Amino acid sequence: MSNLSSFNPEHWVKKYADALYAYTVVRVNDSGLAEDLVQETFLSAWKARDSYKGEASEKNWLFTICKNKIIDHYRKKSNNIVRPAEIDNTDHYFNNEEHWTKESGPLDWGIDYTQPVETKEFYSILELCKNKLQELQQAVFVMKFMEGVGSDEICKVLNITPSNYWVLIHRAKLQLRSCLEKNWINP
Repeated sequence: MSNLSSFNPEHWVKKYADALYAYTVVRVNDSGLAEDLVQETFLSAWKARDSYKGEASEKNWLFTICKNKIIDHYRKKSNNIVRPAEIDNTDHYFNNEEHWTKESGPLDWGIDYTQPVETKEFYSILELCKNKLQELQQAVFVMKFMEGVGSDEICKVLNITPSNYWVLIHRAKLQLRSCLEKNWINP
């Protein structure tokens, strides 16, 4: 039986709607779509309320549903996105673990990320830079670095080859680095 015997949908909306919206809008870059996905999250939670076992907190359960709604959105949308041509995987910027090589890694930017003002400013610039990525690059970046989805799952969800994944993530990292250095590090 559900641990939500006193479930009240208004409670979820009042308590979690803003946080779910903030979580979603930075991942889909569209306020209307974010609102729709949050509404779908609440609808799915309502439909699944009897199967909620209380193994996760109410908040974590709703965020998991929302994360899955975001991934489903990218899955559906991936059929309409133009895919890049596959290129040679030899890379001078990243190693096999997708980290910067020693020779090409960014310089120490001298930023104290423990300071709230710098963190807020950084994330606003990151959001602007992320919005400049091509649609599929953005989808891959969000799923990989914001949702923590593994590369195999991203390929499956977006219906892309591992080579296309590699090209997309590679180009996204390079473009984000360039944009951050231009707009945040050396304005």
